[in-house]
Amino acid sequence: MPEFAELLKGYRRFREETYPRQKERFDESIAEGQHPKLLVIGCSDSRVDPAQIFDVDPGEIFVVRNVAALVPPYETTPGKHGVSAAVEYAVQVLEVAQILVMGHGRCGGCKAALDQSLADHEPGDGGFVAGWIKLLDDAREPVARKHGTEGRKAELAMEFAAIRQSLANLRTFPWIKAKEDAGTIKLRGAHFSIKEGVLYSLDEETGEFLPED
Repeated sequence: MPEFAELLKGYRRFREETYPRQKERFDESIAEGQHPKLLVIGCSDSRVDPAQIFDVDPGEIFVVRNVAALVPPYETTPGKHGVSAAVEYAVQVLEVAQILVMGHGRCGGCKAALDQSLADHEPGDGGFVAGWIKLLDDAREPVARKHGTEGRKAELAMEFAAIRQSLANLRTFPWIKAKEDAGTIKLRGAHFSIKEGVLYSLDEETGEFLPED
């Protein structure tokens, strides 16, 4: 198919240019294993690849991506806890020093959570996404009351609220909370504006998202 053919062109560029340039890095990671110091929880959106945005080499960041960059709260009920498994591995096995929740502008998942456009949809017709973004139900209410459910201002507020919600949910994991209290792990929030190409970091003191230089 033509889409895969285009991917293969990129693969060939990688083989001819990137891999030789980073061969030493790959060899080191094979010999010593991966030792990333940062876990990035990002959105599946095709426009916001953390490795591209942060321009990092292989092995520098451990990445989890899903719809709207969400982290569910800690729970041990039976189920397929994919995000929790990845977070557990990064924190407990790889011993990352920081966790960054990175949302972004024009996030379809956050917009759907805000306007509830997928409510009552069946699986295969948006139902799985609707079930997932219910994680934002509590965060949605204050945003909707203050900004309504339509327009860019409301959507941006929802995107910010989603990042804060995921950070709060991370702190429900007992071993993350213990490490944060001990000062051995740092939790951060950020929002990438696709339109501007600018990263906004969550300021701990003000609670606002401020642009990075």
